[in-house]
Amino acid sequence: MADKTFTLQIISPTRIFFDEEVDMVEMRTTEGEIGVLAGHIPLTAIVEPGVVKIHQEGKVREAALLDGFVEIRGNKVTVLAEACEWPDEIDVHRAEEAKLRAERRIGSGEKQVDMVRAELALKKALTRINLVSTLDK
Repeated sequence: MADKTFTLQIISPTRIFFDEEVDMVEMRTTEGEIGVLAGHIPLTAIVEPGVVKIHQEGKVREAALLDGFVEIRGNKVTVLAEACEWPDEIDVHRAEEAKLRAERRIGSGEKQVDMVRAELALKKALTRINLVSTLDK
């Protein structure tokens, strides 16, 4: 059974978010959604804001994964993330405010607005809001 699992490590600047054996992990990259099982080919990819789904012993845990890189090598997957949060760590009110700020910047039409940064802020806010709202249902 051990050959069906691999080590998943998710590290952010402030903490080791996750470091355990898992059956599968799913996340969004710039190339699209990926699912990783034990024995996956070596790969390095850029992680986009989205929900990471961690499959472990028949259960699935979800967290907001906000930007970073993933390296798949051997029997280990390492994610270096800007931030990663469990749903109960998300301040929905703060995420809603961030969403509104980003939408205002995008819709302002001002030339000095960094659109890439504003769109990224919007993706992060929506990831947090959507993760919490799907769990409330």
